[in-house]
Amino acid sequence: MTDHTVVVAANQTKAVTIDQPGKYTIELAGPGAHADISGRFLLKDKQDANVEIFVVHKAPHTTAQTTLKGVALDQSHVRFFGRIIIEPGCPDVQSFLEERILLLSDAARAEAVPELEILSDDVKCSHAASVSRVPEEHLFYLQSRGLNPQAAEKLIVQGFLEAESEDV
Repeated sequence: MTDHTVVVAANQTKAVTIDQPGKYTIELAGPGAHADISGRFLLKDKQDANVEIFVVHKAPHTTAQTTLKGVALDQSHVRFFGRIIIEPGCPDVQSFLEERILLLSDAARAEAVPELEILSDDVKCSHAASVSRVPEEHLFYLQSRGLNPQAAEKLIVQGFLEAESEDV
């Protein structure tokens, strides 16, 4: 697994795009540091994607927004593991981790594992995770508007991968 480390200095904002499986560490190293972290994965056939993210708040007054999205078709496998770590002596930290996976096949597999390691007081930190299928009523609605089942599913997947999440 390839390791990547990104350091965000004091009063700096960085956008981090995760486009390959691997292990990623994002360190918020100085007060006022902010990171927007996003990853989008569309897997088919027997592809496998394992993404591990560690967002480490090493200074007070830091913020991070992490959003990972995956779509698994055929016999593919998506695994997201994310951990927010707030080190001791780092008050006034805000961090959010979101992991969403959409399954499009009975043979596709997925895991979404978010974790929080909070070692400081006065923080706002949370996570969300889901693994789901395309709701039948969404497909029905688009098909009732003239789309065939394949085009309807493709449109839903495209919207899922492109949709932005709310800010922290």
